[in-house]
Amino acid sequence: MPAIQLLIPDDYQHIGPQLAELQQDSAYACRSLGDLSRAPDADEALAQAEALLLIRERTVVDEALLARMPRLRLVSQTGKLARNIDVEACSRAGVAVVEGSGSPYAPAELAWLLIMVARRRLSENIDSLRQGQWQGPVGQAVRGQTLGILGLGKIGKLVAGYGQAFGMRILVWGSERAREEAQALGYQAAGSREAFFAEADVISLHQRLVAATSGNITLDDLMRMKTDALLVNISRAELIAPGALETALDAGRPGFAALDVFEQEPVYDTAHPLLRRPNVLCTPHLGYAEEASYRQYLEIAYRNAVRFFQGDTSHVLNPEALI
Repeated sequence: MPAIQLLIPDDYQHIGPQLAELQQDSAYACRSLGDLSRAPDADEALAQAEALLLIRERTVVDEALLARMPRLRLVSQTGKLARNIDVEACSRAGVAVVEGSGSPYAPAELAWLLIMVARRRLSENIDSLRQGQWQGPVGQAVRGQTLGILGLGKIGKLVAGYGQAFGMRILVWGSERAREEAQALGYQAAGSREAFFAEADVISLHQRLVAATSGNITLDDLMRMKTDALLVNISRAELIAPGALETALDAGRPGFAALDVFEQEPVYDTAHPLLRRPNVLCTPHLGYAEEASYRQYLEIAYRNAVRFFQGDTSHVLNPEALI
């Protein structure tokens, strides 16, 4: 009996072949592809695939992709279901969808790393040293500064804890639940949205991207930030209204941004306007792209696929696809 074909698309770092659990059962052949838009053998791989193991929200599963995958029976998402999967289109095509789980630690650590690197102007000083110079721009210590957390979920709580450990005042804005929870944890809830953006020295974004949060951070919000404030976004670029960040940075409010996410990914254009700004630190969506996180995400997605093909469909989110 031929092996069931599992495909990990948009595996930019080719982590799939490195995970032994994904290769241990000869009944399942697991293959990775790099960027689908660039892989020369993408059409052949998609045509053969019976299940997709998705790395978070990289791959858009819509009618166009489903039309290229006549044998597809399952989409196994790493992490929770997100907007990259058109569940209705999957149901019409008879493709089941299941979701997995993830860990908040790697993205929280990256958020904190970006805060420290940006505040101490570490990247510019490393570049200065490599160019034969000595000390470059002067940075700031975070102790005594105010860390604003927008969205107090699992990741936001971890970042708030890191900030508190470094002697920062923690200021929270979000839902009423988030503000109440912030006070219960000993943090301060901002008196208003306006005060949150005006008072914080560093703001780290930790909202989920849903209809209610898409574009909810406006130019007016950003223009209330201090001229030496830092905005950190490891969550989703679309949380910020289109064009608002660029306009605000041009106006000097905030004075600096550290970004791990972009509206269109991946970014290959070295002339991308955010990459060329001296007051922006950019990283290539590394939040969860870490060895232990990859292992947890993909091994759970793999096990969910095995469950499905062995006849257990109790975890399927769209049971109408099975009819």
